[in-house]
Amino acid sequence: MTTEIIYDVLIVGGGPAGLSAAQYASRARLKTLVIDKSKTAGALAYTGHIENYPGVLGPVSGRELLDLFRDQAFKFGAEYVEAQVVGVNLSGEIKEIFTMEGGYKGRSIILATGSMGRKPSIRGEAEFLGRGVSYCAVCDAAFFKGRTVCVIGNSEEAVKEAGYLARFAETVYLISPTPKLKSEDHPALQTVNLKVLGGHMVTSIEGSDTVEKIRLADTDKKESELAMAGVFVYIHGSKPIVDFLSGALPLTEEECIETNSMMETPLPGVFAAGDVTCTEVRQVVTSVSDGARAALSAEKFLHNRKRTKFDWG
Repeated sequence: MTTEIIYDVLIVGGGPAGLSAAQYASRARLKTLVIDKSKTAGALAYTGHIENYPGVLGPVSGRELLDLFRDQAFKFGAEYVEAQVVGVNLSGEIKEIFTMEGGYKGRSIILATGSMGRKPSIRGEAEFLGRGVSYCAVCDAAFFKGRTVCVIGNSEEAVKEAGYLARFAETVYLISPTPKLKSEDHPALQTVNLKVLGGHMVTSIEGSDTVEKIRLADTDKKESELAMAGVFVYIHGSKPIVDFLSGALPLTEEECIETNSMMETPLPGVFAAGDVTCTEVRQVVTSVSDGARAALSAEKFLHNRKRTKFDWG
């Protein structure tokens, strides 16, 4: 009989806030799991040049800095899984995180998903959301088996998602607003039914009950259209990534997760850190600080302490 694993701390997000929380939580001997959508997706992962992080005699890339954070968290015993979170249950004493690969349970949760979400900006995007427009290939790929779909974006995440969709769809168009992708050598680009359209913007998404076609414009503003059953949007902005919460946690008018100075949300055992809280200063060092405080607060909550403990050395 398999024993169900219940973690002390579940961390959603593998950026600087999430990984610093993992480091502090695991060093406090709390059983800790980081659930990260992708090692290469996130504001820091896309940053090419950092030279002002204390103690790092840069310059280094954001990805290199993240690797350091991740390795240090692993050193203290944190576990890591790459999965897309699609839902949560925060109501009970044991909280739950749901992904496409399965569920995870924990006694506390730290939300550190960042703020690279965005409001719909393409004509028809909001209208056809859930009717052909999606932000999650892993969630919805199976609905488009044998059909033609497209992915809009030029990041490594967009390339990976296009490769995943190609397992289901007959044809996948990867539509990049720039002539070159940020990951020109990704193995997914060798997929036979994946076609790249560089230097194109999707100007509108059209259809009746569901998506039927898209309109495009190239760099010379020459217009064209493609028949399309599904549109997967991977253009990043600065909106907090909170769609997976589905009302499980109260949000501000700006859709930020509100916390006190120790990163506690209104729900006991639920904490938030980093840009998802819409902090006024958005720097790696401030996100790391948030993550550390969130983990210290989680340890305090789990052990019913009145005061925060700062060191376990």
